[in-house]
Amino acid sequence: MEPQAMRGASPSGEETAAPALRGAAAVDAAPGSPRALHDRLFTLDTHVDIDAGYASEALDPGGFTPAQVDLPKMRAGGLDAAFFIVYVGQGTISPMGYEEAAEIADDKYEAIMRMIRAYPERIALATTADEVEAIRDSGRLVALIGMENSWPLGEDLSNVAMWAQRGVRYMSITHFGNNQFGGSSNPNLAVGDPVEDPGLTELGRGLVAELNDHGVMVDVSHVGKRTMLEAIALSRAPVIASHSGARAVYDHPRNLDDEQLRAIAENGGVAQMVAFRGYVDAPDPDFLAAQQDLAESLGVATREARAAADEATLRAYYEGLAELRARYPDVTVADFVDHIDHAVSVAGIDHVGIASDFDGGGGVLGWDDATETPEVTAELLRRGYSEEEIEKIWSGNVLRVMRAAEAAAGSQG
Repeated sequence: MEPQAMRGASPSGEETAAPALRGAAAVDAAPGSPRALHDRLFTLDTHVDIDAGYASEALDPGGFTPAQVDLPKMRAGGLDAAFFIVYVGQGTISPMGYEEAAEIADDKYEAIMRMIRAYPERIALATTADEVEAIRDSGRLVALIGMENSWPLGEDLSNVAMWAQRGVRYMSITHFGNNQFGGSSNPNLAVGDPVEDPGLTELGRGLVAELNDHGVMVDVSHVGKRTMLEAIALSRAPVIASHSGARAVYDHPRNLDDEQLRAIAENGGVAQMVAFRGYVDAPDPDFLAAQQDLAESLGVATREARAAADEATLRAYYEGLAELRARYPDVTVADFVDHIDHAVSVAGIDHVGIASDFDGGGGVLGWDDATETPEVTAELLRRGYSEEEIEKIWSGNVLRVMRAAEAAAGSQG
């Protein structure tokens, strides 16, 4: 997460372009151009993080803001839909921990709903694949809700029904660190998590069934391999890996190996490749050191410090970060599409999609905010993908999985 703390809307709430973004939005849309094709597609990013201060006096997504995603940036970049995320980092597995997690989750959910209530003529919440298409056809942007980490559910599986009623349409089993439901791809050894993934707990097996019963996609990103394969075996519906990479391209615990990609395909699911620099390729160590020095010099070396920082401090940090990225070799949109290529070669064109992880650490050179979304389409075209194939990758595959999850909810028993 990279929380923001600056208001960015124009006084009237109009989608007026900030000067720094006018060039980014001015993409060639001539007939036959990659942008013209991009504009014909329906694009859906399955992972956009928000801070609890989103859609408030702190940050108004109705205008251009320092965030990577807001409503004008989505329009400028032809990003038609996004899963906005109720994210809670893993903490103590205890009644008090569950209570604190639930409060954080409630705050994130309310932030998403504030945006939707503030701009009903520009964006609307979809809870089914049919609603996604109806909102698209109305000319509005589409918001969906995903939940990253099931820890806030506590040990009461009836909470799944509550979150499904609120509109959550995918839920990841774990995040960083094991929880009451299963093992993480990144266990927290400092708190005693075992190195080896323990698999789904009995409560975790019940979670998969509850998610199926309520039409919520089981998200296997951030999940340990054993836990993931057990969840796939149990699920009555296709699963989603909402934001992961291909481990054969870059060996990182957050990425999926070929066995996992094949398991998702055999399940009928979809693996959303994520444009997160640190999962796409090895970051330059000199860049990482310089970034840490910059953050420490401004007092924003932790997520909590960034969330509490004032506008001037945050602006200085992000401007400094841009300078560092210009100075050191960066991970590019072409490197990101290498992951898509590999996933397609293993899982097939019907089982791969796209996620940015914007405002949660995501972004690569060439796709570093929503205005640059056409660059992903252009790179896919350069690789020889057809318009039909690109449509599947951008939205068709995940909408198919959504429909399958909805159908599974009607097949209980």
